[in-house]
Amino acid sequence: MRYDIVIIGGAILGSSVAYYLREEGFTGSIALIERDPQFSHAATTLSCASIRQQFSIPENIRLSQFTLKLFRRLKETFGADADIGFREGGYLILAGEAGLPILKANHETQVAEGADIVLEDADQLTKRFPWLSAEGISAGAFGRSGEGWFDAHAMLTLFRKALRDKNIDFITASVSGIARDGGRVTSVSLDNGETLATGIVVNAAGPNAGKVAAFAGLALPVEPRKRNVFVFEAREKYADMPLLVDPSGIYVRPEGSVYITGGAEPEGGDHAPDPNDFEVEWPLFEEVIWPILATRIPAFEAIKPTRAWVGHYDYNTLDQNAVIGPHPEVENFLFANGFSGHGLQQAPAVGKSLAELIVHGGYRTIDCTAFGYERVAEGRAFRELNVI
Repeated sequence: MRYDIVIIGGAILGSSVAYYLREEGFTGSIALIERDPQFSHAATTLSCASIRQQFSIPENIRLSQFTLKLFRRLKETFGADADIGFREGGYLILAGEAGLPILKANHETQVAEGADIVLEDADQLTKRFPWLSAEGISAGAFGRSGEGWFDAHAMLTLFRKALRDKNIDFITASVSGIARDGGRVTSVSLDNGETLATGIVVNAAGPNAGKVAAFAGLALPVEPRKRNVFVFEAREKYADMPLLVDPSGIYVRPEGSVYITGGAEPEGGDHAPDPNDFEVEWPLFEEVIWPILATRIPAFEAIKPTRAWVGHYDYNTLDQNAVIGPHPEVENFLFANGFSGHGLQQAPAVGKSLAELIVHGGYRTIDCTAFGYERVAEGRAFRELNVI
């Protein structure tokens, strides 16, 4: 079989690319390959499903702002029943004295991009949020609008349903090889024995993106990272609580009548997990997270953990930032990888951008040139400082 475009990875990134290809007028054949059609282990569905504008790099802010605009016109785009449960609760990113210069610099960048973020000192924060302890806190950046959380399953379902009448071939399989003829990819082999000849390959394989690139003989510094998310109950219900990020990296936010928390994995020594390792590491909650929560929010000294889950996300070891666009020497192999925890919120923008590149020969809505593979080849970091 032959396809004009083969997209490897059918979760939110791959589905977004396919969707916007049709929206941009692409009429050729498209195959969307997904090995886990129930998305039981997908980074998309196991994420904390949040959106923010609090990044350190203007391009990352613009990507998320595109998705925010999509959320604002969800029913016009996907139909009157479209709903992803978007709750605009905001982010509150806290900093101690050591982190204050970076917080201020990030805030200046965010405001310059039109984000509704306020920077407040410890006294202002405790007045705004009386339940908050400002011990060790110099300031915090709070998103008054344009930030919050949503239902990842619902968002993915909207895109997947929208593809049903767009003449996309859904293929359930794993990629087992990619053939090249010099500077062009020519075909994709699947574990079911099929081989798909293709004009363009889009790598949207999430945590497995590095392995997929290696099939084509290309180096991509993206590998999985294991992240634990814990759910707990508390007597106190804070309706005004944003997604709070402590200087330690621990985060917490409301989720209906309960709360979710995480961020305890050590930065040093973090490594790629076994692909089948989805076992929850409860000591992270008991020994790391709980003491920090109790310090930051005194009412959380008495809480009851109820359940937890583990997800793997695609981590760019070079600079914790996305790789978007074609390989400079294999131009029909395109990357949509390495988002390091913010791929879900940026997927629609990336889908739109790659579709424009393929159909029109260049970026039109958001210039993603800075995310190009060239920096990977040069070992030149384009570092995002606000990785949560």
